[in-house]
Amino acid sequence: MAPDVRFELLWPEFLVAGLAFVIFTLDFFLRPERKTILAWVSVFGLAGILAFTIPYLSEENDSLFNGLYRIDDYALFFKVLSMAIGGVVILGSIHYVGRYLTHPGEYYAILLLSVLAMMMMAASGELLTAYLSLELLSFCLYILSGFALHDKKSNEASVKYILLGAFSSGLLLYGIVMLYGAMGTTSFAEMAAFLNDIEDVDGRLLIGLTLLVAGLGFKIAAVPFHMWAPDVYEGAPTPITAHLAVGSKAAAFALIIRFFVSGLMPLMIDLQIILVIMAAFTMTLGNLMALVQSNIKRLLAYSSIGHAGYLILGLSALISINQSGDFNLAFISKTNLVINGIILHTIAYGISNLTAFLCISIIYKKVGQENIKDLSGLSKRSPFLSMVFASSLFSLAGLPIFAGFVSKFYLFTAASVQGLIWLVAIAIFTSLISLYYYLKVLKYMYIEKSETNKQIHLSPLTISVLSVLFIAMIFIGVYPAPLMDAIQHATDALTMLN
Repeated sequence: MAPDVRFELLWPEFLVAGLAFVIFTLDFFLRPERKTILAWVSVFGLAGILAFTIPYLSEENDSLFNGLYRIDDYALFFKVLSMAIGGVVILGSIHYVGRYLTHPGEYYAILLLSVLAMMMMAASGELLTAYLSLELLSFCLYILSGFALHDKKSNEASVKYILLGAFSSGLLLYGIVMLYGAMGTTSFAEMAAFLNDIEDVDGRLLIGLTLLVAGLGFKIAAVPFHMWAPDVYEGAPTPITAHLAVGSKAAAFALIIRFFVSGLMPLMIDLQIILVIMAAFTMTLGNLMALVQSNIKRLLAYSSIGHAGYLILGLSALISINQSGDFNLAFISKTNLVINGIILHTIAYGISNLTAFLCISIIYKKVGQENIKDLSGLSKRSPFLSMVFASSLFSLAGLPIFAGFVSKFYLFTAASVQGLIWLVAIAIFTSLISLYYYLKVLKYMYIEKSETNKQIHLSPLTISVLSVLFIAMIFIGVYPAPLMDAIQHATDALTMLN
């Protein structure tokens, strides 16, 4: 008898997919001057789905299709985060779409499908489901990064992204095949049970896991799989660059955390050295390369690579917790500490980076250039924009009262508790390096003089979005307790399942 599947638990996914179809269809029937409405339909549609999803799935704990798809508070948390990121990216895209695109419905529909993929990644309970979700996200981002057909850099970025992305997908899929050959399953829960029962690690397991780490490393732009990020970040439309840097990274780490905790924990000690080395090189190379950048988007690309290193540091601390594979209360407590730190930094980094890229998008609209020198005198031309942009950079650097300080402090503390003090020392040192190149940007904004004194006027919508993001950075930095409660609730749902 076939299992009774509760398809009603998939209503949020169905609604987002339906919204994307509606947006795509409306594009054919609206007159060009009325197509701005598509952005607002997308935003309010996501807001409505978000308001429906939170009470509908709250406290639900179920698995669909024999564990292939998880419905729990951990997945709910990242579904909410994915929709929130998608809404901000859409709002930040309105001017770009109105200026350059004749069929905005395609852009917004694909963006909504990428949000759907992010939601699915957080809920995946086995490798093939995770792979299909990841590829759906990748295909959407391939298209979106090359949407600026008038821009040669965008076209080049899309081609590079597709070619390198296809290669990484091949590595990922081959790793999955190797793991299936060694264990006979792709389910996270069944993999954990298998690994708990074996004494010697099969060579196929190590090869499969190495290939898997390589494939996932590409998706999060970890060294040495980062080579695509600077070019793609520079060439893609700025709103899509923000989506690449924040949305895809958040979804990837949501998947990785679930995979590590639910499936690979008994074997993680064998992979710790790989992740530790990857974290050290990613943090160091990302921040050092940012020092010599003249393009602000390339600078933030390398900054994003550095922050990926901080998150991998959290993963390294996670796998140092349990060497025996026994799931006890102490293990659960320590796991929560590390996972909380990773999620908190993902959110703090996401808000700060979204703010920075939105500011860059506005500046590009007014100035037409993305070089750091073109920011000269910005504080006199737009004091509010300069303040928000500076705050986002301070948050990325991890300075007090901003979200980035709290998240780095929590994450580094969690890693220190697990004995990775030398790796935390590298993280602190590279954070100081990042402060230098962030201050270089601020020097041009506040000290250097501009060739023009023409004021930059901001629309009410832009001021509203920037204000919300600015308040969020300060609020999390000063009073993170409400967010930490939500994160703890999500983490409990993940770890207590094991």
